[in-house]
Formats: sequence, C-alpha cells, structure tokens
Amino acid sequence: MNNQTPVAANGTSSLGEMRPGARGRIASFDAAASHCHHQDMVDRLREMGFAEDLEIEVLHQSPFGRDPIAVRVGKMTVALRRKDAHIVKVHLA
Repeated sequence: MNNQTPVAANGTSSLGEMRPGARGRIASFDAAASHCHHQDMVDRLREMGFAEDLEIEVLHQSPFGRDPIAVRVGKMTVALRRKDAHIVKVHLA
C-alpha cells in the first residue's frame, strides 16, 4: 500500500487524497472537485470552522473503504466523508 500523498505542481493536495499523519495548511476550497455537492458543502465546511491558512492533519481513516476520515483542523477534530474532503485543498508541510 502506498502511503504517499499525491502532490500537484504547486505543492498542494486535496484533503481527500491525504493519508494519516499528513499535515499542512488549508490553501483553498474547490467546489468543482465534489461530484455531489457544490457551494453548499463549501459553506458547510466554513461554518464548521475550516478556513484558509489553518493547520490541518489527517488523524485516522476507516480500515474499510478508507471512509470516513478524521482530521484535526486548528484545535478541533472532525470526521468527514472522503468525497467532501476532496473540496479542501491543502499546502503540504
């Protein structure tokens, strides 16, 4: 199993592609990355406390299908479906 996180040329990755232990800072939100949701999910993430430049770390993923994932955003811990996590773009540490 590959523990590497795919990284774009600009040094970012989607939160949904990150593996446990990976860290970074929230760079942006990409509503087009989600196939089921659009701006509503970006708004929901912002209401939950996700914001640009906050530190983020993937803590855990379910052993069955890797969904959901647990992430630490700032000082809070949140569980997300991986498809929703793809909206969050992260500058890797």
